[in-house]
Amino acid sequence: MIETTLKGNAHVYGNNIDTDAIIPGKYTKTLDLQTFADHVLEDLDPGFRSKVRKGDILVAGDNFGCGSSREQAPLALKVAGVSAVVAKYFARIFFRNAVNIGLPALEIPDFDILPNDELEIDLKSGIVKNLTKNMQYRAAKMPQTMIDIVNEGGLVNYLRKYGDYRLE
Repeated sequence: MIETTLKGNAHVYGNNIDTDAIIPGKYTKTLDLQTFADHVLEDLDPGFRSKVRKGDILVAGDNFGCGSSREQAPLALKVAGVSAVVAKYFARIFFRNAVNIGLPALEIPDFDILPNDELEIDLKSGIVKNLTKNMQYRAAKMPQTMIDIVNEGGLVNYLRKYGDYRLE
């Protein structure tokens, strides 16, 4: 189960970041999760791996996670230590893959977040606070079942616990 309140520094990127930029395809043919973490965002930001700390939050613009449907993309971010992703809009397949592996993905259409701003996220309420700027944003509300999946650490853990989807 993940924490319901997350706190970390922001790593900010732009629009249309595709899954190839998140984890290049040549690194996806392995079961070694450390390989994903070692190469996450390396073409977009070669220094990301050395900057990111456990609990940090990735922030992006529109259409984050577009491209191929590889679930290795959110998995690479999670294994690298990213606790959540905030974007103006997610490609739908990335959003569902993130939820399915237990990586919170919050959509906020307008925000003012800069690199290294300290963020705090309350997953239950969907409130994202920029502690550096003393600002607050409300993310689009996720259905309770999706919140439960994230809280259990992903779809596999959720299904192990409940046996099947619970209808609301």
